[in-house]
Amino acid sequence: MVNRLQITEPGVYENLIVDGGFAPGNLVKITADNVTLRHCEIRHSGGNGIGIFGNNVIIEHCRIHHLLSGSFEDQQDAHGISGRWANVTIRHCEISHPSGDCIQFDPDRKSTGRVVIENCHLWTGPLEADMAGFKAGQRPGENAVDTKTPPDGPRCQLIIRDCHLHGWNQPAQIDNVAALNLKESVDAEVTGCIFQDNEIALRVRGPGARGGAHVTMRDCLIYDTRTAVRAEDKIALLKLHNIGYGGQIDERVRFVNGGAEAGYENTGESEASSAEEALKKLAGKKAVN
Repeated sequence: MVNRLQITEPGVYENLIVDGGFAPGNLVKITADNVTLRHCEIRHSGGNGIGIFGNNVIIEHCRIHHLLSGSFEDQQDAHGISGRWANVTIRHCEISHPSGDCIQFDPDRKSTGRVVIENCHLWTGPLEADMAGFKAGQRPGENAVDTKTPPDGPRCQLIIRDCHLHGWNQPAQIDNVAALNLKESVDAEVTGCIFQDNEIALRVRGPGARGGAHVTMRDCLIYDTRTAVRAEDKIALLKLHNIGYGGQIDERVRFVNGGAEAGYENTGESEASSAEEALKKLAGKKAVN
């Protein structure tokens, strides 16, 4: 067990518990290229669990949780994993209870690259005890995944597949809490994911000063959500294919600040099987992968 880990050399780092006691900053800071971090528990940060500032980085089979800054009424950013876009893979990880986002790239908007998130469990829920300025029963967090990109240059690439994202419906200081908040100059593909118990499952945002997202979602299931897909600001490219809906869904697709553009497609809507059955299938797929 350590209270902070700085990785400045390439290699494999594994079987560590990093407990920061809610100190600020990155509990794990990766500045080297060609790093694998696996089978670790990273917990109790007043900043980010992991900050990635290298290339060719893999985070796998890690549990990252209770990243809390500020208070429930004034939540400050403490993310599970953050840093710069590069060649990054995050797989078979469970990330929960951030006061910011489970995963956010890049808060500084100074990098481009590719991030893959696969077979992960990204969630929030009521805290089990008082801790770090928050009270038991309060549900922290903003989004499971949030994208920020430079205004110029190539689009950042984001792939999210076979993930379970739930619990993003808490009353907080931000409006439109979403599991996925995809905006700016990102090219995103979301496949095979299950969304459950969210205010918004997929929030996609169109052209602004930093560009607009291009998003394709296919073969996903959405349960018990107020707005399944919220499309804003005349998003130029949004493709929804084979999306299943189950439980209480108030709205399947909502357009805000403009309607559907020429790049909008929505094919193969269906009624989803039970969430329990879907999660069993997803667990089986994860076991194989």
